[in-house]
Amino acid sequence: MTLIDKINQDLKSAMLARDSFKTGVLRDLKSAFLYEEVAKKIERGTLADEDKLAVIAREVKKRDDAIVIYVGAGDKEREQKEFAEREILTTYLPKPLTDDELSEIVDRVIATGGFGVKDMGRAIGDVKKEVGAAADGGRIAATVKAKLAESAK
Repeated sequence: MTLIDKINQDLKSAMLARDSFKTGVLRDLKSAFLYEEVAKKIERGTLADEDKLAVIAREVKKRDDAIVIYVGAGDKEREQKEFAEREILTTYLPKPLTDDELSEIVDRVIATGGFGVKDMGRAIGDVKKEVGAAADGGRIAATVKAKLAESAK
């Protein structure tokens, strides 16, 4: 079953259960997919799964940012709403990599690519290609930076 099939099935189930909250979140997600297709100027319904995962990860990041803002503002209701949306969206992302797993991948990419400190951007890009949506870009960048600094010593 493809990612979009799973989302469509969950949307149908949410609609039948009259779960308006989940229905809204999944419709918004499908809308984000359409916006991505328009932005990439590709035919409707042809967005690759890795691009869909990137869209979902971006939507989760938006929720994370909003949660931080609402926590700071003391708005519990909106914080809980964003958190609930985040929980629905994360079910479609791959299991996040542990720090050890990410570290192993970074070590392998750096070793095979022969990257140095000056090649940090390329190393981060290569790691991102390999891990996809299984790790946040900030975590990847921090790990690559630490590993390259460590190897430069």
